[in-house]
Amino acid sequence: LLITLLLFLHSISAVFDDSLARNLMMPLSGAAYSDTPQQCLDTKMAGAKVSKQVTVKCDGFKDKCSGFTFVDEQRKVIGLSFRGTSNPSQLITEITETGFEKKVDFKDGGQVSKYFNDAFMDVWDGGLGADLSYLVMTYNGYDMWITGHSLGGALASLASAHIVSLDWYNSNKIFLYTFGQPRVGDQKYANVHDSFVPSEYRVVHDRDIVAHNPPQFMKYVHHKYEVFYENNMKEGSSYTVCTEQEDKKCSDKYLFETSVEDHTHYYGKEVSEYGKGGCK
Repeated sequence: LLITLLLFLHSISAVFDDSLARNLMMPLSGAAYSDTPQQCLDTKMAGAKVSKQVTVKCDGFKDKCSGFTFVDEQRKVIGLSFRGTSNPSQLITEITETGFEKKVDFKDGGQVSKYFNDAFMDVWDGGLGADLSYLVMTYNGYDMWITGHSLGGALASLASAHIVSLDWYNSNKIFLYTFGQPRVGDQKYANVHDSFVPSEYRVVHDRDIVAHNPPQFMKYVHHKYEVFYENNMKEGSSYTVCTEQEDKKCSDKYLFETSVEDHTHYYGKEVSEYGKGGCK
């Protein structure tokens, strides 16, 4: 009976919702690129409200990292969305700090990229964590959605693990959907994340270059579950859900034939421009 129950719970956690990802989570990720994310919410999630947006300088080049909290009383959802990489200088800094600096201890387990860790803590301590605490107390029992594209996906990964570690929320009510997420940390971090967040989905568009970085030879490991679209991601497109870390049936099958365009485009939209344009 115990084995049956464990298998049942495992199958629940691997259930991915294409419609949720396509129509709500990706627009929320895009909205984080905007200084007025409410525009996207008005377009795609009528009735949902931004609670707080936090934008901070997060590296020596004064690049900005950002995230926002929101509440949707109609759908009974609270959540977080994090902005992805905003410009070439920020991308260079990310690559430098993840590739040439040692990982740092993540307070909730394992080691992670220094850049990702610092960026997350800057946004979290900049007011996003405090506002989420208020939403948790006010709307306890709602589902919690956490999302982000590119760098935003890395920050969303850290946020979901941190929230569970703080024992702020029932982990079975947390749903993490990221798009074009880079590897965040080492094997221990990946294992901790898998144990903390049952409903964790890393959506990868075909040859997305960022999903392959930082490389595995630098001791970075993706947590599961990968949702792999080996196509143009149009409505009705097929996808594969890989249930193992670094599963060769998904994007790991491609090591060199990678694409920047596949990273910037998800579900037929250029994510950052889509979000800045109000998700119209």
